[in-house]
Amino acid sequence: MTAYKWVVLSNTTLGALMASINGTIILISLPVIFTGLGINPFVGSNFTLLIWILLGYGVLTATLLVTVGRLSDMYGRTRLYNLGFAIFSVGSVLLFLTPSTGALGGWEMVSFRMVQAVGAAFLFANSPALLTDAFSPSERGLALGINQVAAIGGSVIGLVLGGLLAGVPTFHLDGLAVPAWRTIFLVSVPFGVFGTVWAYLRLKEIATIRKGQKLDLAGNLTFGAGLTVLLVAVTYGLLPYGNQAMGWSDPWVWIGVIGGLALLGIFLFVETRVSDPMFHLGLFRIRAFAAANIAALLGSIARGGMMFMMIMWFQGIWLPLHGYTFAETPFWAGIYMLPMMGGFLLMGPMSGWLSDRYGAKHLASGGMALGAATFFAMMTLPYNFPYWEMGVLLFLQGCGMGLFASPNRAAIMNAVPAEQRGAASGMATTLQNSGMQLSLAMFFTIVILGISHGLSASVGSALAGAGVPGPDQPVLASVLSGNPTGAIFGAFLGINPMGVLLQQMGPMLPVPIPGSVAATLTSKGFFPTAIAPAFLEGVRESLAVAGTLTAAGALVSLMRGERFVHGEEDDPKAQPRGSRSRSATLGGGGKGTVGGEEMAPAKGAREEDGSTPSTINADAGSDRPASGAAAPEAATRSGGSR
Repeated sequence: MTAYKWVVLSNTTLGALMASINGTIILISLPVIFTGLGINPFVGSNFTLLIWILLGYGVLTATLLVTVGRLSDMYGRTRLYNLGFAIFSVGSVLLFLTPSTGALGGWEMVSFRMVQAVGAAFLFANSPALLTDAFSPSERGLALGINQVAAIGGSVIGLVLGGLLAGVPTFHLDGLAVPAWRTIFLVSVPFGVFGTVWAYLRLKEIATIRKGQKLDLAGNLTFGAGLTVLLVAVTYGLLPYGNQAMGWSDPWVWIGVIGGLALLGIFLFVETRVSDPMFHLGLFRIRAFAAANIAALLGSIARGGMMFMMIMWFQGIWLPLHGYTFAETPFWAGIYMLPMMGGFLLMGPMSGWLSDRYGAKHLASGGMALGAATFFAMMTLPYNFPYWEMGVLLFLQGCGMGLFASPNRAAIMNAVPAEQRGAASGMATTLQNSGMQLSLAMFFTIVILGISHGLSASVGSALAGAGVPGPDQPVLASVLSGNPTGAIFGAFLGINPMGVLLQQMGPMLPVPIPGSVAATLTSKGFFPTAIAPAFLEGVRESLAVAGTLTAAGALVSLMRGERFVHGEEDDPKAQPRGSRSRSATLGGGGKGTVGGEEMAPAKGAREEDGSTPSTINADAGSDRPASGAAAPEAATRSGGSR
């Protein structure tokens, strides 16, 4: 079994890398995609399409993760993981073959991205559970750390790869012209096909699935519908409404938010009333599980949208001020964000290895504290910062992410009974992905509101300084300050917003703008200089919120207790040197229970030390001989630490 665990690690790492790359590759390559499809992003009706291309993948993935995790516990994790690889590959092929152009082609792309998202949900939900099944408790931190590096590092690789592929010229394949935007989706096809075939040939089901489990239809429907409605409503809050820059004044947005929260409340009620719930809420009584998940949620809310704002800072302001054209900024923004990936690659596997020996508490909490410190330090930077200062802070931010992510995920998977690993993994990833979606909405709202308050004055001053005729100044200032969302997204898409504005408004201006003045307005430096003061105000407010949330996550992380592995706390031989397992119950539930719910052992299954697990062969990756010692049926105790 020693060789098999490395097969699991390599295949799940490929799956996590591929799914995360495709989550961000489209961010940088959107200008080429929109140009190839003939879509004008500045047309109001296309802004909804833009939002769905950007966020639809993440919304659907977050919605499906817990359901997929539960189904995997019922029908086999390997089976559904393999299916996910196949579905993801089909979605990649469909995206490459998108038949239409214009808005219709854009919506076809959204639907094919949804197919990819279904496959990604199967991959993300099952990867940690498969690794936990295959690796012993003394090795899980390292294995999950490598997998987390692939999942989070892939999101940064996607930014760079998207920029590289966006610059590929049209090539011919058997006489058929293949434009650059199609290669963005073609690149994942061979990896997807290889991964699918490899998974079906080499992966096997080593978990003992408890028979007679029933599908919690009411729980699945209320959770899926509630989370979908909530995330879609929040997404539409980013769209302009009437004469407002954003959609938070739209009553339908708030109906969706309230309705989504109500459905999630019903889900919580349903889960306490059914015999085979979709997710055992009693798991949140395990202190290690609850603290790790809450800390991860706070961290994802802090980081998800803030990283998006950092990319906008580079693309819309810093890079143009340093001589890059707007068309070049998407690619170079990814390059300049690489120090963060370097820090994560350095600390991710190392912290996972250390957590196998000393537990997650201090490593994860220290990582969150370091992340909070970097957010607060970024507040002191000017908008035209010296890059070495930003590079150091990005590197430290990546180190903090690496210190937190690997030990924290290992702590989550170690804390739950074997038969609940799929659902637990799905819930952990759902909280993380949902946090990122909520983060995007929250921080984008903060930045846009900050820009709206100060943009009119800064733009008016910049227009006057550029020599724009007096009668034209209030017209241009009103249009630009009245649609900050469009201006920011234009820069994000690699388009000079001033060029588009002059093209649209030129015939309607009271006085024709002289050619020399128009050249000044469309220069690389005018737009970033005009919006920078207002933008920086919004970004600093966002950084303050991100730092506060991350600091709160560090405090929650400290509450997790000492190193804890389900079923191991009464077996001193299974504990790594330098650690002492502690009970992790937040109340309720005695021996043989998880949060008060009895967990029956699976017939014939064995733990890492040869003992009988709760319901599933938890550590089949072990090559140590069975000792025959009986293990405890579960790991919770009332009354906290021993």
